[in-house]
Amino acid sequence: MTRLLVVDDSALMRRVLGEVFQNEAGFEVAFARDGVEALERLHAFEPDVVTLDVQMPRMHGLDCLDRIMVERPCPVVMVSSQTAEGADATLEALQLGAVDFVAKPDGAVSLALDDFAPILIEKVKMAAASRLRRSHRLAERIRALHGAAEPQPPPVTPKLKPKIRTRLTASRSPASDGAPPGLVIIGTSTGGPPALDTVLSAIPADFPWPILVAQHMPAAFTASLARRLDGLCALEVIEVTRPMPLVAGHIYIARGDADMTVSRRSAGPVALPVPSSPEYRWHPSVDRLVASAAATMPSDRLVGVLMTGMGNDGARTMADLRAAGGQTIAESEHTAVIWGMPGELVKADGADVVAPLGEIAERILDMVGAG
Repeated sequence: MTRLLVVDDSALMRRVLGEVFQNEAGFEVAFARDGVEALERLHAFEPDVVTLDVQMPRMHGLDCLDRIMVERPCPVVMVSSQTAEGADATLEALQLGAVDFVAKPDGAVSLALDDFAPILIEKVKMAAASRLRRSHRLAERIRALHGAAEPQPPPVTPKLKPKIRTRLTASRSPASDGAPPGLVIIGTSTGGPPALDTVLSAIPADFPWPILVAQHMPAAFTASLARRLDGLCALEVIEVTRPMPLVAGHIYIARGDADMTVSRRSAGPVALPVPSSPEYRWHPSVDRLVASAAATMPSDRLVGVLMTGMGNDGARTMADLRAAGGQTIAESEHTAVIWGMPGELVKADGADVVAPLGEIAERILDMVGAG
């Protein structure tokens, strides 16, 4: 039995979310009207998972999440509005320790329930099975356990801007036809944004290959993800909303609810935003991105990286990539929030390297020869 605490200031949303899980076997559901009440229920009800609204009276959802992660850490799924402000708050929540998020339906919730409910149920079930980082804010948890005063706010991730560009050496210059020497492709899902923070912020400004990222996420959130990463990374980070030439010094983020492919033009390869295909379950699709890159570039000039996420997106095509001479990295089970996607790659004997999150950037640099 999974004990679920639903936190939302809207009586309608509490009723709708309650009905979703009370009609689903294996759930015991409790409710809280705001963050203050949620913290009271946190200790009395002892939930296995929390769904948490962002905008609430008395205590903001982010403040409540902050307290949960210190006082009694458990998996939290944010229920976020599909606005720029909601997207920014969601990414901050993921950095604070939330496992995943689901976007509230636009318009009448009841009319969109058939689409919304299965997604929410799947994410909550995955959250219940997820792995929280034991070291996350450990010192603050110890202080709270020993009766210290209010927990301190988490440290702010340092910004790396202004970006410092370094010239590529001759050996790292693009080919004569304008093509980059190779491509790095990263696929992530649940737990992905903080993992991307860790890996991409460790890539130096003179990295010689473009990096393409497919992070499962709605369209309203990927622009915020690109802005956030651009503030953290030495490389330039761009959301792909139109055809873009692939050049070194850039990270290309696939637009949410769509797919990104690689295509060859006369001046070299380009990243293309394309409508999502029903052939693929998750979007932006890692499988579709890897397959298009393998059809465009020699396999031995491709590096595939599969990190935390539910499902198996990317596992098949990255295993094929390795068999064709490419190189692949899978995040280890020890650090992955959900060892679905990277675990499937390992099971398919498709990973050259299985590495914890903190070592993946170094492994990429080694494979590209940029260390």
